[in-house]
Amino acid sequence: MGNMIGSGIFLLPASLAAFGANGIAGWVFSFLGAVLLAILLGRLSIFYPDAAGGPYAYTLLTWGRLPAFIVAWCYWTSIWFANAAIVVALLGYLSVFFPWLSKSVPAVVAGGWFFLWLFTWLNTRGIKLVGSIQLLTTVLKTAPLLLVGIVGLFYINYEQINLALIWDFDALTASVTLTFFAFLGLESATITGDKISSSKTMVRKATICGTIITSVIYLLSSFAVLALLGQHKLATSATPFADATAIFLGPTAKYFIAAAAVLATAGALNGWTLLQGHIPMAAARDGLFPQVFKKVNQHGAPTLGIIITTAITSLLLLFNYIKDLVSVFTLAISLSTLAVMIPYIFSIGAYLFHIRQKQIRQKTAIPLAAACAIFLIWVMKGYGWETILLGIVFILSGIPFYFFTNKHK
Repeated sequence: MGNMIGSGIFLLPASLAAFGANGIAGWVFSFLGAVLLAILLGRLSIFYPDAAGGPYAYTLLTWGRLPAFIVAWCYWTSIWFANAAIVVALLGYLSVFFPWLSKSVPAVVAGGWFFLWLFTWLNTRGIKLVGSIQLLTTVLKTAPLLLVGIVGLFYINYEQINLALIWDFDALTASVTLTFFAFLGLESATITGDKISSSKTMVRKATICGTIITSVIYLLSSFAVLALLGQHKLATSATPFADATAIFLGPTAKYFIAAAAVLATAGALNGWTLLQGHIPMAAARDGLFPQVFKKVNQHGAPTLGIIITTAITSLLLLFNYIKDLVSVFTLAISLSTLAVMIPYIFSIGAYLFHIRQKQIRQKTAIPLAAACAIFLIWVMKGYGWETILLGIVFILSGIPFYFFTNKHK
């Protein structure tokens, strides 16, 4: 939940306003697709208990070294850009309290580096501390979303609501592509399966329950914001949750929501920093990444892997503040988001392979895998062919790194 609930939910209602009821339908379909993927990954966590790396481990055990490397590469590189984007959003929300952050490029870059390296240091102190921070920030950031989603329902003028759905497949596809972005990270519990006690049952419960609870929060709060503000006002709102909350909390609502957004982005940065060390560590243990990534400190944290990734992210953060490179930064975010689809696709294949190999009788196995595959293809379609082709190039760019690392094997 901490990794899924980041900056996206606070801005998505405004982006979806143009789609009207198709925007709400997009949330529903993304909710269904995310839950199906969570069930599939939950089952895989039972088949492969104590596996380090989640989708990476499932791919290695099923398809071999090169496919596993591609999954690790896609996941690891996507975290570079994801964390850079999270920091940009965090500083944007923080500027509500410190306006000078939005006026000075050196100050905002220094602030971004501060948060990147703060959470890097915290993640070197061991997974129990990281988990405690994640629990605290998740509770604090979901409370405002639930406040809007539940209390806001009592302030809605239901007579003026018009959610008549005029089916527009292109609009629905676009809204599903946008909303599913908010569910990325649903597999987080599977990645640290080797660190979790009773992982055979706990990872599955965390993955499925976390996805369902997050979905309910998204649906409730997004509907309340749309119903409170109306489609036309929502479409022009730069701070949709603050504007909606102001209806029953007054003008100070922007500070309340900004604080929640800061907690949301900080919690997400904490969780993704954890994963940025554990994915390459799992790959390094299997000889697919350089051995430097598997070294751990006295707390069991892959310190060098976390530091190397943060150094790359710190450099990429500069791109967003260099005029000629902003478009490159934005494109890289889209490509990295697309790259995260690859681990899901290989996981579907691993699930089917395991069912067939072990001759496990599950009447829902084929329908579940087929539904997940169709959903992912639908989401990717929303990116457009140009982005998909560039994404393929982005993914294949890691192949030389694979052969360089494995040249002696």
